[in-house]
Amino acid sequence: MAGFNKVVHSYDEALAGLSDDMTIMVGGFGLCGIPEGLINHMVKLGVKGLTAISNNAGVDDFGLGLLLKQHQISTMIASYVGENATFEQQMLSGELNVILTPQGTLAEKIRAGGAGIPAFFTATGYGTPIADGKETREIKGRHYVLEESLTADFALVRAWKADTMGNLVFRKTAANFNPMMATAGKITVVEAEEIVEPGELDPDHIHTQGIYVDRVIKASFEKRIEQRTVKAAK
Repeated sequence: MAGFNKVVHSYDEALAGLSDDMTIMVGGFGLCGIPEGLINHMVKLGVKGLTAISNNAGVDDFGLGLLLKQHQISTMIASYVGENATFEQQMLSGELNVILTPQGTLAEKIRAGGAGIPAFFTATGYGTPIADGKETREIKGRHYVLEESLTADFALVRAWKADTMGNLVFRKTAANFNPMMATAGKITVVEAEEIVEPGELDPDHIHTQGIYVDRVIKASFEKRIEQRTVKAAK
């Protein structure tokens, strides 16, 4: 990288500094909007003992499921198990430490982390095991749970378009978790479908500003569908 140009040309450059026992955030929702190439390269690097923060863990043979299959993740912070049998098996056997978090709470914990807010109160989870061991408080007659925010050593993000300065545009469902994670990593790495020159993105349409982004890499994506549903032919 030189000056404001944040483009790198290899996955080794993109993930430089990633090591065992780090915390990573991985954007996307299901298999939509996940940084496929960055995940695949983490498998090749063999980093282990990772704490992974993601809405879910992909499927057995794609996305974060590949890291689970190689036993590279030790703790998973997610909102649901999803379609991943490996995730389920490792959680039930106790091999994988799993912190299931309500989806909206997970999103806010990440957003707050990126905004420098250390914790916040939410009514979600009060009176359930979610609140066990956490501070609670009654405010204006309603009970709330104190949730600490989340940050990560690396935030791995997928964007539709990026410019060379790291300004990002997300498309449709890929806007789930990716924008907030981009702000919450000590190092934010973006895998983009298209990289353009500064000034080519409409400033009114930029979702994440380049100040949050450290590295951008151009990649192609398989864009696998988690559950393909089609109308029966007549």
